[in-house]
Amino acid sequence: MGSINRYMEFVKPYKGKIALTVLVGIAKFSIPLLMPLIIKYVIDDIINADSLSQSAKLDQLLWIVGGAFFIFLVLRPPIEYIRQYLAQWIGNNILYDIRDKLFDHIQRLSLRFYSQTKTGEIISRVIHDVEQTKTFVITGLMNIWLDMITIVIAVIIMMTMNFWLAIVAISLFPLYGLAVKFFYAKLRRLTRDRSQALAQVQGHLHERVQGMPVIRSFALEDYEQGQFDNQNSNFLDKALKHTNWNAYTYSVTNTITDLAPLLVIAFAGYQVISGSLSVGTMVAFVGYMDRVYNPLRRLVNSSTVLTQSIASMDRVFEFIDEKYDIKDKQDAKTLDHVDGKVTFDHVHFRYGDEEPNVLNGVRLDVEQGETIAFVGMSGGGKSTLISLIPRFYDVTDGRILIDGKDIRDVKARSLRDKIGMVLQDNILFSESIAMNIKMGDPDAKDEDMVEAAKAANAHDFIMELPYGYDTLVGERGVKLSGGQKQRVAIARIFLKNPPLLILDEATSALDLESESLIQEAFEKLASDRTTFIVAHRLSTITHADRIVLVENGEIKESGSHQELMNLKGNYYNLYQVQELDDNKTEYMGT
Repeated sequence: MGSINRYMEFVKPYKGKIALTVLVGIAKFSIPLLMPLIIKYVIDDIINADSLSQSAKLDQLLWIVGGAFFIFLVLRPPIEYIRQYLAQWIGNNILYDIRDKLFDHIQRLSLRFYSQTKTGEIISRVIHDVEQTKTFVITGLMNIWLDMITIVIAVIIMMTMNFWLAIVAISLFPLYGLAVKFFYAKLRRLTRDRSQALAQVQGHLHERVQGMPVIRSFALEDYEQGQFDNQNSNFLDKALKHTNWNAYTYSVTNTITDLAPLLVIAFAGYQVISGSLSVGTMVAFVGYMDRVYNPLRRLVNSSTVLTQSIASMDRVFEFIDEKYDIKDKQDAKTLDHVDGKVTFDHVHFRYGDEEPNVLNGVRLDVEQGETIAFVGMSGGGKSTLISLIPRFYDVTDGRILIDGKDIRDVKARSLRDKIGMVLQDNILFSESIAMNIKMGDPDAKDEDMVEAAKAANAHDFIMELPYGYDTLVGERGVKLSGGQKQRVAIARIFLKNPPLLILDEATSALDLESESLIQEAFEKLASDRTTFIVAHRLSTITHADRIVLVENGEIKESGSHQELMNLKGNYYNLYQVQELDDNKTEYMGT
């Protein structure tokens, strides 16, 4: 029951409104309980009243029906509206609070978590599972109580009318309770299995939709149809198992609720025939059986949907319990100012406890305003090294200092606020170009945004687009070329104006025209700020103050381009090979 207790933390702020909703609900559900009493009165005290004349009977009938019309036509509708509105308002606000909490949680989870988890599964938990928990609020905290109170009131009324007939009416209650208890545990497990299978379908679908260009280019439609059928069949199997057990539950419980009125009719009929019970009382009792066993049926339905709701709760809190790899210390300070001196002090790093080290004792002092380029073969540890600066991961051993402060002693968010990153594949959101640039500073003025775009050599191509800065770029920026996306990404760094800059393979796979425009923007961007560049093409980083060759997680060579060329070590060999390749490519192109 841990999930329920934790869910109640989200419910607490609304407990007053929930109590009000229940009270309004009691009024709403109590009104229909008058109907059997009205029927009993009409039969016993008007129709079968030998002492009354026909006109007196008609007068009394008119009064009682008029009063009933007033109650059901004037009083009940607004009560029903208030109850429904309050219940839905509370449920939706609780879901809002949970999703707010989940989105905050999503933004704190490590990149390692995202590398191991499908996006569709995360979306399934935030949207589908959270929505399922609404049933717990509406049904579990309100309707169940109302149904139980309705049953109690109806049973009390029945007992005042005829005690032994009331005992017969509720005699099957214990059997009913045992049936619900028997079916409940397995239903919860089957519901959880079904939800997980649905999340897998959503995760698979999300991934395939994103990868549709690959599917089309390799003509994999038939193969992928088979893969989706496997996922879909798994969900169908889990759904049918759930449906099968659910059907057993309804079959047994509905049989019990159908038997109870038959027992009442038999016993009440016997009493009427023997003269110990009036016809009106018998009719009223049959009416109350409907008022008792309909809520009881709803309670069984409620137990089924509550099982689904609690299984979804389990999945929501399982997600909330995902641990953060990067946590701020209790006494972590906000990093307000950065000059730009960065020190790697015997840095070791590995991605998992059982995995080998990716970095081994890296030592490097970087002065304020210096441009450092990391080069080397793929897999050497270059990108890993720069991902430690904004604390996407924490060092396994050693430390990284900024202006003499260990970056683990400051708040991660304030640290990242001082860093600008341009990656090989910069993600743009599907909104306007203006919004994507303003991610560098959401409060920036439009004129500052335009200046940033000009500095990034992006303004001209933006103005040629159909709606200029208001042009929507499509999901992940699909409507822009690689070079255009990079320039928008650079513009938002200009707008952010951070003291530290990281460029990770930012000019790879671009055409020559785009590369020259971007290289020019980078040189403007890197001036007067500490800059780290990871580059595959060595010709793009010859201007760096220092070039650091990283191999097998260690620094093998360090110096200016000319110094390393004079050294004639591994950097020299790499540069010669690339020059040969570039010349060959140029020759082939002529």
